[in-house]
Amino acid sequence: MAKGMVIIDEDRCKGCGLCVTVCPVHILQLAEDRFNAKGYRPVEVTDPEACTGCTVCAIICPDVVFTVYRRKRQPRRAAAVA
Repeated sequence: MAKGMVIIDEDRCKGCGLCVTVCPVHILQLAEDRFNAKGYRPVEVTDPEACTGCTVCAIICPDVVFTVYRRKRQPRRAAAVA
């Protein structure tokens, strides 16, 4: 199950590829077969289930195309007392 989720505003993306180079789980790539409204190849997620929600893509993006959501940690249950 994915720990994070990335939403991409493809029409703002200029296809610089900075996010592709810094993604620690290598799930971002530039589209090969389509263009956005500005004529650039936008970034896309290849494996949404592998996203860790680290936000590195959002931090490095000069065009602010990423919105990253991270799943909250579940609190640890206390060990059963015998």
